[in-house]
Amino acid sequence: MNILTAAIKFPPLESASEDGLLAVGGDLSVARLLLAYQSGIFPWYENGQPILWWSPDPRMVLKIADFKVSKSLRKVIRSEIFTVTFNQEFSKVIKHCASVKRDGQAGTWITSDMVEAYQKLHQLGHAISFEVWQDNSLVGGGYGVDLPDKKVFCGESMFSLKSNASKVGFAALAANLASKNYRFIDCQVYTEHLARFGAKEIDRALFIKWLNAS
Repeated sequence: MNILTAAIKFPPLESASEDGLLAVGGDLSVARLLLAYQSGIFPWYENGQPILWWSPDPRMVLKIADFKVSKSLRKVIRSEIFTVTFNQEFSKVIKHCASVKRDGQAGTWITSDMVEAYQKLHQLGHAISFEVWQDNSLVGGGYGVDLPDKKVFCGESMFSLKSNASKVGFAALAANLASKNYRFIDCQVYTEHLARFGAKEIDRALFIKWLNAS
């Protein structure tokens, strides 16, 4: 098991366990988090656990060019029952992501320390949010880490209080990223929800190649 020290560095990705666990410990400082995402690594742990760092193989990736919107979702978007903004309520979004209950999950992996760390990333311009509104109420949203130099967005979490709210927000995010010539969204691990948008699993080695491409 790779144990991190105070030094801001990570072990080789090839040393990760079969399920993708790369290292334990360290901190959630801005410098370490940015190095992690730039290297294809992310933190994921629960309250009561040490910080766990992951780099799974395979990796779930959504190329912007492959983004798909279903006919039913297009109809919802055209109805304009929702409006989408960016970076207006980052703190509210991440706290909703941490508190909204999900099927099959007893608790949340977004600990109070993670909330504080990503709020700091946002304040420094490294994390962004999208907000979905209905009748001036926040009904959905999501957040992630922005890597503009790589033209990559690292999705972290989404929430929805109304049917289709987070889907509409995610579609708006993809369109916004496309307008800035972003290449792909790092979705980290497989979910059927993301697969419907066109995300696919690829070998970690290929993911790192894409991540480091100019």
